[in-house]
Amino acid sequence: MKDFTLKSIALQDVRVIRDPIHNYITIDNQVILDLIDTPQFQRLRRIKQLGGTSQAYPGGEHTRFSHSLGVYWIVVEMVSKSVIRNCISDYEFLCAMVAGLLHDLGHGPFSHSFEDIFGDNHELYTVRIIKECPQISRILDRISADMVEDVCRIIEKSHPNSILVSLVSSQLDADRMDYLLRDSYFTGVSYGQFDLARIIRCIRVKDNKLVYKHSGVQAIEDYILARYHMYWQVYFHPVGRSYEIILKSIFKRIKDLYSRNFDFGDIEYLLPFLNGTVTACDYTNLDEAVVLYYFHKFTTCDDAILSDLARRFLDRDLLGYIDIDSEDNAIVDNIKARQKIRGFDVDYYVGIDTQQAVLYHYYGDSHQIGEIEIVKNDRLVSFLEMSEIVGAIVNSKKNKEAHKIYFPK
Repeated sequence: MKDFTLKSIALQDVRVIRDPIHNYITIDNQVILDLIDTPQFQRLRRIKQLGGTSQAYPGGEHTRFSHSLGVYWIVVEMVSKSVIRNCISDYEFLCAMVAGLLHDLGHGPFSHSFEDIFGDNHELYTVRIIKECPQISRILDRISADMVEDVCRIIEKSHPNSILVSLVSSQLDADRMDYLLRDSYFTGVSYGQFDLARIIRCIRVKDNKLVYKHSGVQAIEDYILARYHMYWQVYFHPVGRSYEIILKSIFKRIKDLYSRNFDFGDIEYLLPFLNGTVTACDYTNLDEAVVLYYFHKFTTCDDAILSDLARRFLDRDLLGYIDIDSEDNAIVDNIKARQKIRGFDVDYYVGIDTQQAVLYHYYGDSHQIGEIEIVKNDRLVSFLEMSEIVGAIVNSKKNKEAHKIYFPK
């Protein structure tokens, strides 16, 4: 696509979206505008970004729709305001924009809790939706017959141009930078704040990969520490985790009852997930509004466990919890025994939750995603060598873990 130019798809009337994080998000080409208008992307308005976290932080009701727009915009900013623009073609730039915009299409209702129960990988379904839903593939095919595959390879981290992959999936990517700033803003905390503009200004390209100027080390430190604190203070909040444990128990109970031919009534949009015949269309038919409707129905169903769990979920009648040691089986056995005496089925009413947040880690041997590298005296140096703060924390202690057991209050 050497002959392709962004000018050829430029809008005469540029569209602007007001955003609380980035102020204005500009849509200046027809492809991005058309993709935003697809049913698959509009569905993200009905998928919350933070799942159960909003039960602890009521302001955290924002959606994957607004987050995806933010990721698209950070990709635009990273490319257009740095040396990246001189290193990639217009076609590659468009592919990166599209990958940033569409990267979360495959999230199911309540996101990761839904994935854990039904075994669905949101990245896999993102790729399937892009390839199998004609509303999206037709838009990309108008640019190139290869564009669907090129966009999917960026999302799958298999694209031959590692710069494009790094924009969307890396230690320091548009996805993470937007969700930290956005989640911090809407939950009302300051932990997730960092200097996005400074990080973008420090981007360099060396050996066909994204690296950063030495003067940007402090800004990157703030970003890494922001992510670490957001996990422990927001994403791992025990109230939000309690909500998600109940959610998982509901889905588990639904699966167990389905295997016994329980009569749920009309659950048309859940059936493909229960019988293992999910198509891309089935996946996009299911959103949180549909699931919540089913939960309302379940509160009056003939199964006492499903009815009670659905009521607890809707009414925020959450499970209590205590901290435990990872190997303290005696406490776990004691709590389970007590709940059985109280009449609770421990398969659904007792949950053990282990959380671990790594301050900074490697992605393995993949040539696409490695650690953050800093340019110093024209050579590349590991970020851990350049950051005294992060390096000291990583090298001085093991990863922090938290173990809790949840059960009815």
